[in-house]
Amino acid sequence: MSKNLIRAAAAVLLLTVSACGSTKDSAAPAGGGGQGGTVGATVPLLTSPFWQAYNNYVPQMAAGEGVEILPTVNANSDPTKLITDLNNLLNQGVKGLVVTPLDSAAVVAGLEQAERKGVPVVAVDVAPEGGKVAIVVRADNKAYGVKACEHIGGKVKEGKVVQIMGDLASVNGRERSEAFRDCVKTKFPALQVLEVPAEWKADKAASGLEGVLTSNPDVKAVYMQAGGTYLAPTVQALQRKNLFFPVGDPKHVVLVSNDGIPQELEAIRKGELDATVSQPADDYAKYGLHYVKRAMAGEVFKPGPTDHGSVIVETRPGILEDQLPAPVVTKDNVDDQGLWGNQL
Repeated sequence: MSKNLIRAAAAVLLLTVSACGSTKDSAAPAGGGGQGGTVGATVPLLTSPFWQAYNNYVPQMAAGEGVEILPTVNANSDPTKLITDLNNLLNQGVKGLVVTPLDSAAVVAGLEQAERKGVPVVAVDVAPEGGKVAIVVRADNKAYGVKACEHIGGKVKEGKVVQIMGDLASVNGRERSEAFRDCVKTKFPALQVLEVPAEWKADKAASGLEGVLTSNPDVKAVYMQAGGTYLAPTVQALQRKNLFFPVGDPKHVVLVSNDGIPQELEAIRKGELDATVSQPADDYAKYGLHYVKRAMAGEVFKPGPTDHGSVIVETRPGILEDQLPAPVVTKDNVDDQGLWGNQL
């Protein structure tokens, strides 16, 4: 429940809760009411190592939070299936949902169904465009695009750079794309951005990048918005075009990605990848379950700093996000054991 939905005239006793910016609402919805209950969780796909890692973290973190949880449900990259999955979970009587939307607009139908049943929802990684969620747990995706832009701009002074985009039906794909594009235009105007719409799909990344490289063999850098899906096809496309050279070679095409999976960290160590922005797969699972447990108990969250190094912000009326840290990983810090990709 967002603070914007709390009516000033309601007879509600608000008790301040420390650490994560929340209040306790004695008029909590029927789905919570402090009674606990089973939680349902969805994953958007399991073909990416990032989401495989998140999927494995969910039961571990549920145990740590003392949350009873059903086996995760895989939407298999299908927004329609996700809505069906949410309805099925609600029909099984879950009292809370942790959901990763595929399509930020399409998921609203599922959120509305959960609201009708009084079941609180925490969105993970992707923010919805409407509907009601207790909170969104994600990193600042605009910062992903900016960090990638700045890293590339620090190494490439002029020429063509490619960004392999995510699904533009997802706010994540839109924010990363727009931020990268805007950053290049503002800070590095001597760079020319070429774009590959890939929808988080490896085959689309491969075919799209191959076409770009055929017409533009002078590409100087590639930004991959999802390293878990795009790294392998990007390397293979560069190899087929005889454009793959190690970091430090004058002919090296600078490569920057997002995810922070073990494969990316190993590629950095081997001098194949310049940098990645580490999305916190472990903390996505941990805090998704942490917040849904509290929402089921009737807590209402509010903007402000948390006790885990992040800040809850209101990105638009009624939508709060706990924007978790997402560090840039390079050869200088790739062996940091605090990175989740080094803990698997």
